[in-house]
Amino acid sequence: MDDLVIARSLFGTTMGFHIIFATLGVGIPLMILCAEILFQKTKDPDYAIMARRWTKGQAVLLGVAIPTGTIAGVQLALLWPGFMEVIGKVMALPFQIEIYAFFVEALFMSIYVYAADRISPKMRIFSVFLVLLGASASAVLITNVHAFEGTPAGFRIENGEIVDTDPWAAFFNPSFFISAAHVAVSAYMTGAFMICTISAFKMLKNRKNERVYSFHKKALMLSLVIGGIFSLLTALNGHESAQMLHEYQPEKLAAAEGLFETQDYAPLAIGGFTDKETQEIKYAIEIPWALSFLAGNSFKTEVIGLNDFPEEYWPPLFIHTLFNGMVLIGSFLIFLSIAGFFWKKILKKPRFPKLFMYAFVIAGPLSLLSIEFGWIFACTGRQPWVIYRVLATKDVVTGSTQIGTLFILFSLIYVILGIAVLLVLKYYFKRHPVENELDLNT
Repeated sequence: MDDLVIARSLFGTTMGFHIIFATLGVGIPLMILCAEILFQKTKDPDYAIMARRWTKGQAVLLGVAIPTGTIAGVQLALLWPGFMEVIGKVMALPFQIEIYAFFVEALFMSIYVYAADRISPKMRIFSVFLVLLGASASAVLITNVHAFEGTPAGFRIENGEIVDTDPWAAFFNPSFFISAAHVAVSAYMTGAFMICTISAFKMLKNRKNERVYSFHKKALMLSLVIGGIFSLLTALNGHESAQMLHEYQPEKLAAAEGLFETQDYAPLAIGGFTDKETQEIKYAIEIPWALSFLAGNSFKTEVIGLNDFPEEYWPPLFIHTLFNGMVLIGSFLIFLSIAGFFWKKILKKPRFPKLFMYAFVIAGPLSLLSIEFGWIFACTGRQPWVIYRVLATKDVVTGSTQIGTLFILFSLIYVILGIAVLLVLKYYFKRHPVENELDLNT
């Protein structure tokens, strides 16, 4: 691999690992907040136990999210010095404000963890809310740098110099609000479905222990409601994101759908693989006119094809598969939420069939997989640009020749960290089974 590919692989691996903890670090606090509100409203101690136990898990995840996020920041400066020169002069605001967002999250996380039993119910809810607000703001602010890369604003480059800088115009770039909404709602969805996975797994293991089964069933239903709401919102936001691509990054939308020729009444290709030689999507199911409607809310919308751009501007064509993976997983999660809610609340069945339970178990990992697909799609689909139509990625990469060694070392660190997190969580919850806490409240 050349230095550019290794640099992209190293940073991509770092972000692929970090985004797991960053996403759960945003999504889990929402579940804690909902459990805390339900406890204060119903006085059912099960919800207090949920909030307390999920907070322990959140603390462990936060302990990994912080150092991996720091590593990502350092790698930005080391691997992409040309990019950071622009960011330093134009787009430094999100990095600066993010420090305060993290401060709010960490401060009130400490208050909730160590003083929850000594503060009023309203203050408990307020503390968790500020944890959620700080975590969400951190994610939105950092993701805004990515939004800026796709829809740059607030500066010009003239004779190699950065001129006419407007930090607020860069901050509120055209895709800021859509990007911010997407990162937030998809994180809330993922946090809910990870709780769904854990609850379903525990229900399968404790089918004969009615008290424990009932506890996890409450957590499962809460996660299905929250997960269902935010999976629907993620889908709606995805529609807005497609329209943003149609307006600002048309070749990315064309690559996502394998569209080579510009056309109105453009079909939406589901599944299949993009064949560059034949310029078609093989083995796909096409929905007539749907892509035009997705892009512009009209079947007559003209969607620009890849052949209208120089081939060196084309994103990698495999992003079609990533896009389909996101859509497929999102659709499955929406269906699963609706079906689970219907089974329990409408049909009023006391227990879920095993097929349902196994589907619930895989929901969390699938939601995380969709996050990974989305991140790779967003960044890879912008190539060959690090800042769209302004800076090429190859022009801003570091000149260091030692990146390969770093790639190997950091990959090993992430493997070790990942295993350590799983072992710590397993050890803690094995030493503190939920049965003990339930017994104390009976």
